[in-house]
Amino acid sequence: MRRIIIGAVAIVAVGAIGTAVTLAVSAQVSKPRLTPSGMESDGVVVTDIGAVATSDQMPANPTPDPTEAGETATPTPKATSSEKVDIHVYVDYLSPDAGKFERANARQFAGWINEGAVTVSYHPVALLTASSNGTKYSLRSAAAAACVATHSPAQFYAFNHDLLDDQPQVGSDGLSDEELANLAGAVGVDNGKAVRSCIENGDFVSWAKEATTRALDGPLAGSNDLVLTAAPMIVANGEAYVGALDDPAEFSQFVLSVASDASRETPTPTPTPTGTATPTP
Repeated sequence: MRRIIIGAVAIVAVGAIGTAVTLAVSAQVSKPRLTPSGMESDGVVVTDIGAVATSDQMPANPTPDPTEAGETATPTPKATSSEKVDIHVYVDYLSPDAGKFERANARQFAGWINEGAVTVSYHPVALLTASSNGTKYSLRSAAAAACVATHSPAQFYAFNHDLLDDQPQVGSDGLSDEELANLAGAVGVDNGKAVRSCIENGDFVSWAKEATTRALDGPLAGSNDLVLTAAPMIVANGEAYVGALDDPAEFSQFVLSVASDASRETPTPTPTPTGTATPTP
């Protein structure tokens, strides 16, 4: 009788385990694969920078404004809507270099976007997923950025800037999902409940992983043959920037050079401004 009872219990236990595994696998298979909306080539085209275009939120040492400074002012690229310089910035929110580039160029980008001189797309990627004590902060923060881009696109630039401006250190745990959601709330996202749910449920974690793989395989958006090799990686009109990440003047000259090349290839090029206080028409 004891052997019969033990055998029956074992059969029930095995059946229960099999049922649990089946249900778990079925749930995983049936869970829809979510993709963020409003993306172009896995990037967010920034059109609204008003949320961070204030003196207390931008870098303390912005690039000089050529309309206010003297002959040493950094020229601003000028172009018609069809000739805008197309800039793609691939960012890992744990990368110190990505933060360095953002802090140096945020105000400059804001000015160019406001003037219609460039289009800027940010591409969240996760290259440092293994560098946060197992919390996968790089991956989770990229997914969180996609949540904001989907549910509150007008606040994406502010959220993106804050993630890069005040970063956790490589090797730390990074921010928790709750803290990422709180940061999104702090920049005034619309649909706060949807953003929080998206971040805390990891809705776009799989997308972030796949988007990173696509960038590593290439070609990167706007280029013919470039692949992601580091973060940040900045591509303007298909050409990769290889200069100093913390020198906005050098980056500006690179963008001007790219714009000039595009103008020479255009039948009716737009004049390039000089570095004087008042750009030459």
